[in-house]
Amino acid sequence: MSYKLVTLGGDGTGPEVMREGLRVLHAISAKLELAWDVDDIPCGGQYYLQHGDRDWPEGAEARCDAADLILLGAVGWPSPTGSGPVLMKDGKMAGFSPVLGNRTRLNLYANVRPVKLYEGVQHRIHGANKQVWQPGLVDMVMIRENTEGLYTPAGGKLSPGGRTEVAIDTRVITRRASEQVIRHAFELCRRRNKGAPKDGKLRVTAVVKDNVLHGCQLFAKIFFEIGAEYPEIEKDTAIVDAFTQWLINQPEYYDVVVTTNMFGDIVTDLASVLQGGMGMAVGANVGAKHGMFEPIHGSAPKHAGKDKVNPIAMVLAVKEGLEWLGQQRGDARLGRGAQAIEAAVVELLKAGAPLTYDLVGEAKAAKCSEVGQWLAAASVRLLG
Repeated sequence: MSYKLVTLGGDGTGPEVMREGLRVLHAISAKLELAWDVDDIPCGGQYYLQHGDRDWPEGAEARCDAADLILLGAVGWPSPTGSGPVLMKDGKMAGFSPVLGNRTRLNLYANVRPVKLYEGVQHRIHGANKQVWQPGLVDMVMIRENTEGLYTPAGGKLSPGGRTEVAIDTRVITRRASEQVIRHAFELCRRRNKGAPKDGKLRVTAVVKDNVLHGCQLFAKIFFEIGAEYPEIEKDTAIVDAFTQWLINQPEYYDVVVTTNMFGDIVTDLASVLQGGMGMAVGANVGAKHGMFEPIHGSAPKHAGKDKVNPIAMVLAVKEGLEWLGQQRGDARLGRGAQAIEAAVVELLKAGAPLTYDLVGEAKAAKCSEVGQWLAAASVRLLG
């Protein structure tokens, strides 16, 4: 039996980090006797510029639907005719289909982002050389609703006389989507069973703006309704603007955080500075049946083709994907592989080399491929 894997390398440095993620995956798979049927689907802004009508091939949706696991690199490419990314004829960014399209069509309702500062990594506050927290004090999971909110395609522009005068984006918060993601947060908190680093308490924090917004009032109401089913877990809420300062001032207070789509998009990127930057940040897009895993950094067009960028987030995305699929299918080999990958990352970061420029500076920087090769070899060795 083999697992069906769809890879969406995308734009810019996306295929480069995907290459290293697959290098690690194939290395441990040989050791664990895991077989993969890999289906690589080109996508993104560069694909759209070449083909002119779609941002991925005809039939790509069905190929993703059939996958056991989806890995995404990065999408987005600068427009050759102006500022911003390449846009399709419908005004959406080229790369919408594999990212937002997959999220909504496959009901990948939870965007799960681990925020963990590993030993040997310096956070990005006050410059690269000032360490404030011990690694163990930054260890939370942030969960963002992934299918609605301000990303709902409701709204538009009014352009009387050809000049845009009004732009409207309508935020949609539904009970169904809120219940899904909030329950996921409480279940994850229970499975983690770690508690917040500050006090060891199992805690779920809902980040809202319920003093102003109707959608957040509904989200908070549902949060406490579902939370009542988990008496062992502390229920905590935070107003989003205040939360941004608390996140930076006292990350050790947080265990699991859940919030709406746009708020989550913003605060999870902010949280990445606590773990060493976007090169360390992973996003898991999961639902009841499907999962798509990605590094959170963008396509970084200026670095494309230079074998320069950090592949660790992509490698950790592979780790998260294996862990999820192992739980879905009851395959302990996948869990073993995930553990070996994370252990290899931990070992590399403690060793301090080879690492890319974002972690050690240009003078000491290794290549993207060198980091991938090291992690592949270490992962196999750590499997025993």
